[in-house]
Amino acid sequence: MDHESSVPSPLMPATSREQDAVRVLLLIDGACEPPSTADLTQAELATAVGVVRTQVRLQKLDFWLRNPDYLADELLSEYETSREEPLLQLAGDILESEEPEVRRYPMLRHHFGAYEPLDDALAVLRSAGLVAVRRRGTIGRIRQHDYFLLAEGRRVAREIIGQEPVFRYYVDRVALVLALADGLGGSELKARQYLQREYAETVRGARIGSVSARARERLAVLRAQAQGAQTGVAG
Repeated sequence: MDHESSVPSPLMPATSREQDAVRVLLLIDGACEPPSTADLTQAELATAVGVVRTQVRLQKLDFWLRNPDYLADELLSEYETSREEPLLQLAGDILESEEPEVRRYPMLRHHFGAYEPLDDALAVLRSAGLVAVRRRGTIGRIRQHDYFLLAEGRRVAREIIGQEPVFRYYVDRVALVLALADGLGGSELKARQYLQREYAETVRGARIGSVSARARERLAVLRAQAQGAQTGVAG
């Protein structure tokens, strides 16, 4: 995977290493699946309570977590397919707030889609004994990264949420992201995100632009259609 550097604009929101560490911890806590019996036989993973398998999946879930505008637009796509009213409401809650601006932390566009180095955040979590990372493959060819949540990591995640209610935002958004990604692996999530024109057409090495303006226009159109349909039924 490429690791070209890109310096954020002074006007572009940026996160600190500590903020990234909390977000990634809550993402892994919310997104992990039970570890296998084979995993637990490794001494370093004896206290593991969950695992997120593959870097691609972690990065793609993090993309929707860091980009509420893209998340809302995906909810609108789901609504167009299912016509489930709560999806339209959830998208509206995001797009009619400042969330797409104040909660958006753009990611870089690389060969394999959205990517942002998580090494610093993971280093914080690993040094504190909250998360363990295991690499599969050979020294010259790493095929897969697995991210294990340790028992202490789960305890700390619950403590953070209890002591700092502001972080409940990430818990709620992780749940929404996972519902949207239901049953999709990392490669499938990547393919879905590439369907967004702004995402796919971003120059490699640049930060992926916002879709908030287009999503808000789309929300207005879909709401008007829904209201028109209700009026027609009532009439």
